[in-house]
Amino acid sequence: MNAAIKAVVFDIGGVLLDWNPRHLYRKLFADEASMERFLAEVCTPEWHVRHDRGVDMESSCARLAAAHPEYAEEIGAWFTRSEEMVAGMVPGMLDVLEDLRAANVPCYALTNIDASTYPLRQARFPFMSSFDGIVVSAHEGLAKPDQEIFRRLLDRFRLEASTTLMIDDTAANVAAAAALGMRAIRFESTPQLRRFLEAEGLL
Repeated sequence: MNAAIKAVVFDIGGVLLDWNPRHLYRKLFADEASMERFLAEVCTPEWHVRHDRGVDMESSCARLAAAHPEYAEEIGAWFTRSEEMVAGMVPGMLDVLEDLRAANVPCYALTNIDASTYPLRQARFPFMSSFDGIVVSAHEGLAKPDQEIFRRLLDRFRLEASTTLMIDDTAANVAAAAALGMRAIRFESTPQLRRFLEAEGLL
């Protein structure tokens, strides 16, 4: 039988915020195929995750633009227009967060995000400054799904893995949390998460 959940940890992009580079790049490409090719071959997920681990995004974009001058403007937009990748909050998720707080459930965040974007996101979305604690990948030099960043979260805030729930939209991150003994759920929708939290007696 699982131990009762005493703390909840949120991923931010993909759970609380609707982050997707396509929100920006649909404005910059005439068709979906060209955009998808750019995101698969130029500004790739493998390239971007280095920013989450602390590599400076502005200089990284400059280096990539030098290698792909035909896409210099589009690559530069990854840094200069990063906030356009966030459409807003995932519908209903602010209510879930506020309902957990009202129920006196400690709420934390563990987010993969680069150092330059984090303060912009904090200023835009006040909820990001209201967690009981937050671990930011770029500040740690580590990113999910590296298990060490989950360990730092647990150690820093004196959380017990078996009573801490990790909510993430990425399967590899959920698996990494579960491997450390955390309760973990892959986020699919607000109603799905709310049903889970209600079944666990948290809401």
